[in-house]
Amino acid sequence: MFSKPARLLFVLMIGVMIISGCGQPDNTSEQASTSQTSNEKLTVLTSFYPIYISTINVTHDIPDVEVINMTKPQTGCLHDYQLTPEDLEAIEKADVFVVNGAGMEAFLDKAMNQQPNLKIVEASQGIELIKDDNGEENPHVWVSITDNIAQVRNIAEQLSSIDSAHATQYKSNAEEYINKLETLRTKMHQSLDGVKNRNIITFHESFPYFAQEFNLNIAAVIEREPGTEPSPRELEQTIEIVKASQIKALFAEPQYPAKAAETIARETGARVYTLDPAVSGDSALDSYIKIMEQNLTTLGKALK
Repeated sequence: MFSKPARLLFVLMIGVMIISGCGQPDNTSEQASTSQTSNEKLTVLTSFYPIYISTINVTHDIPDVEVINMTKPQTGCLHDYQLTPEDLEAIEKADVFVVNGAGMEAFLDKAMNQQPNLKIVEASQGIELIKDDNGEENPHVWVSITDNIAQVRNIAEQLSSIDSAHATQYKSNAEEYINKLETLRTKMHQSLDGVKNRNIITFHESFPYFAQEFNLNIAAVIEREPGTEPSPRELEQTIEIVKASQIKALFAEPQYPAKAAETIARETGARVYTLDPAVSGDSALDSYIKIMEQNLTTLGKALK
């Protein structure tokens, strides 16, 4: 027979067992897992500045989504860009990689080989690409406001497919930003559609989509690729075009030296202006819009 203290302890143990058996199932581990999942951020990596600006406009005010730009804001276009160890580390940690596409990110295959399960959002999907005289596709689609709008929609739709929990917010943010871009496009058309002098000479191949949007004619390109000085013969040909076409404006870009443009200007009397392809800047949501508004002011002065 149990002693009185032992009987009391035995009854207490039985009671605890009964309560445990009849109570709610132990879902502590399940709750912890759910809580961990809900607190995890979706890490979205962007390839370079214009894609970063479009993406942060689509994702702003969504606490569970973190957007990181892989390259420095001053990098400019990604021509011949080589991935750094820091880039590879950022790609490894990312859940989603938002890229321009259209051949801009030549390193994309290497990134995918490293992270075959990385989800890719291609902003240029479905956009009709301009080809140069050699049949090569031009990837600078974001410089056209209309194509930039298409990229914003692509980013929102593809992120919504990947992260359906925030689909409504992605699409709402995108439409809010697109409304601002449409207002900007209307403003620029009102200012530029009546311009008589439509011949321009640009620094490199950043502006064909912009020119197509506003019916401008790119009579010559000073440097096909940034950092590749034009040959003496190419300089001579451009000078001849400027003189024959009576072009008064040459457009350099703020990200690159304007040495060749200044040489042409001295020989022709044309003036060098700055036209920004929106490949560098700050992290403000309206950065792209401000850059394009400044381009409009510059064109107004140069083409009148």
